[in-house]
Amino acid sequence: MKNKVDSVCIVDDDLIYQYLAKEEIEFTDMVSKIMFFDDGEKAIQFILEMLDKNKRHELPDIIFLDVNMPVMDGWEFLEAYILLKPRLEKNIVIYLVSSSIDMRDMDRAREISEVSDYIIKPVSGDRLQAIFTELLG
Repeated sequence: MKNKVDSVCIVDDDLIYQYLAKEEIEFTDMVSKIMFFDDGEKAIQFILEMLDKNKRHELPDIIFLDVNMPVMDGWEFLEAYILLKPRLEKNIVIYLVSSSIDMRDMDRAREISEVSDYIIKPVSGDRLQAIFTELLG
């Protein structure tokens, strides 16, 4: 059994949230690498680049995806991701993370099988530790 998640990706345009999430993730000492993208399009471009270069091992194990972002929001990211998923050869766990408590967003997230859960910001260290522990099995 591995004792650390290889990599986690945070897709969020809020730099303060990115910093706080990084601190919480590092505090768990359960993740080897953290990647950041400030919009969904950059994250999709990264995934495409890793596929084109046959570097699937560099894809993240978990993506924490913000719902509301400029350029490409979380919903648009998911639409693009679903089209790419058959090419991944790797299961990436996706959590939607948002400050929105709108039930329509939560219900929409539940309808997308690629979304593991909808988490209201901020994500606590205990929740992160539980997510990483579950992934590590």
